[in-house]
Amino acid sequence: MAVGLMFRKRKRFGPLILHFTENGFSSWSIKIGRWSWNSRARAHRVDLPGPLSWKQNKSRS
Repeated sequence: MAVGLMFRKRKRFGPLILHFTENGFSSWSIKIGRWSWNSRARAHRVDLPGPLSWKQNKSRS
């Protein structure tokens, strides 16, 4: 069974994070403290203590 390798890279500029894949630019996100938002998933996420996090999918517009 062959395992495919994926290229992923992140560039961070303060609270702004740019995400890249082998095809180039993928998405961007912003992280302020424990809160973050991703442009591709359009989801809010809050880091909780330990290995837990809370995520709200598809923010309402």
